Amino acid sequence: MLNQKKFIVSHAPFCHDGSRISERSYHTMFAALPAIILGICQYGAPAMGVVALAISSAMLWELAFNRVAKQPVSIGDGNAAVIGLLFGMLMPATMPWWGVVIGTMLAIVVGKQIFGGIGGNPFSPVAVAIAIMMLSWKGFFDFDEMLCSYELDFAMIYPLTALKNFGTDAISAISTGDLLMGRQVGGIGSTFGLGLIIGGLYLIIRGFIRWEISVSFLVGVFVTALLFNISDSAKYAGPVFHIFTGYTLVGAFFLATDDSSSPVNCIPMFLYGLLGGVMTVLIRNLGVYADGVIFAILVINLVNPIFDKIRPKALGK
Repeated sequence: MLNQKKFIVSHAPFCHDGSRISERSYHTMFAALPAIILGICQYGAPAMGVVALAISSAMLWELAFNRVAKQPVSIGDGNAAVIGLLFGMLMPATMPWWGVVIGTMLAIVVGKQIFGGIGGNPFSPVAVAIAIMMLSWKGFFDFDEMLCSYELDFAMIYPLTALKNFGTDAISAISTGDLLMGRQVGGIGSTFGLGLIIGGLYLIIRGFIRWEISVSFLVGVFVTALLFNISDSAKYAGPVFHIFTGYTLVGAFFLATDDSSSPVNCIPMFLYGLLGGVMTVLIRNLGVYADGVIFAILVINLVNPIFDKIRPKALGK
């Protein structure tokens, strides 16, 4: 009789370095705090309410989906909280409660869970939700209307809207320092340029996001905006303005770097980020929307599988 033994091999990974999804989630939220705190200081209690509702409703939608689909409860990994926080960052402080709840439902259920949950989504869940809401309720993202509710003594206009409607003369009074310090009207957590840069550098240094994507995204914005500005400086703003306004920095550090919807190889990362930056400026300057970051990120998410096929040949081939 043969003495047969079974050789049992578990699935990969065979070695674990101790890192967890929750660790990345908590560090991402920590990196976003400076921009969010300034937004809350700027817009007050309504902004805090929007962010708190976005985080809590995102976690509740995830829990509800887990229960309905009979899946293990996954809100402990912090990913739903991160999605809610990033969604709240991009919202105006005047967003009604039902808009926040619908938005987080779109992000969690449509943008994430229907694709199999964390790691399976081909698009950034936050970008999916924001894009659907921008197409459905465009008026909610008219940041100029916020001036009717808040007495702001600095930014008299929303820079991108003014640029779109009136050209560079309308934004000539806004300095780069004002944009860096959040002295502009916009999403709750998207106006404090310096805070977003600090948060992005923190994530890069800690190894939670890849610098190749963020840097190439900003380079794409810079080069494309520079070419437009050279062609007609009276109509198109310079590259520094485009980098520090709208959702550019949030997109570069927090949205385009989503693990499951971005490339894993080096050259594809550069191409992915570069295309995102180019598309951002093209949509801003030639499209109907003042800010093109969200739609640009969805485009590069779509072509990500093609980029990721670009890889060096095996040794000896």
